[in-house]
Amino acid sequence: MPARVEVELLPDLSAPRAGREFLHASFAAALKKSELDSAQLLVSELVTNAVLHGQGTITLRAQLDDDRLLVDVIDEGRGFERVVREHDFGDVGGWGLSVVDAVSSRWGVHEGTTHVW
Repeated sequence: MPARVEVELLPDLSAPRAGREFLHASFAAALKKSELDSAQLLVSELVTNAVLHGQGTITLRAQLDDDRLLVDVIDEGRGFERVVREHDFGDVGGWGLSVVDAVSSRWGVHEGTTHVW
């Protein structure tokens, strides 16, 4: 039976930590440590993007079913910008979605929104 949870996060620098802690409290008993660690990393990246580039309240939704944990991060912004940014290897920021792409089994954006899954 799927477990669904949702929380609203303040759009400030405490939000990524709050998102990680929420996932841990919600799913630590149901996931392997490595799966939970990956999910927390991905949530941290997506919530950080919502804080830095989004607007308004950030909503974190998560649902666990038999074979996956599906996580949505939603803010009240005007939409996701599909711009490929050039980065030098030594750049500190701007790697979040590359991390999401490398670690997640799949991800995407609901068109015209800042709703990333």
